[in-house]
Amino acid sequence: MIAPRGVGQAYATRVSKGKVMGRLASELTVQCPCCRAELVVDVNLKRVVSHKEARTGPVREIDDAHRLLAEEAAARERLFEQSFQAEKNRGDDLDRRFREALEQAKKEPITRPERAFDLD
Repeated sequence: MIAPRGVGQAYATRVSKGKVMGRLASELTVQCPCCRAELVVDVNLKRVVSHKEARTGPVREIDDAHRLLAEEAAARERLFEQSFQAEKNRGDDLDRRFREALEQAKKEPITRPERAFDLD
């Protein structure tokens, strides 16, 4: 016999002769949808009887942490260099754009601006 599904991400457990590996037939094993912990819920009591925390990923070693910190520092340094070069060249770019606008203004004839009153 298979126990009914519970709420959320529950999974069914096999029940044989009223007990599940030392558990009562009124107990369901479900998985928490948030933290993936394994919960044993008693249907009659409507309470969590026991829980087992979810397995976490592999523990990072100190060498991995040191390597990650070094990679992040190198990435920060690269970004700083890029922004520094962009700021350094910004003045030259603005000067070039100003000279181009000045040359264009010299080429265009000087005329009186049109006014809305003149158009009537």
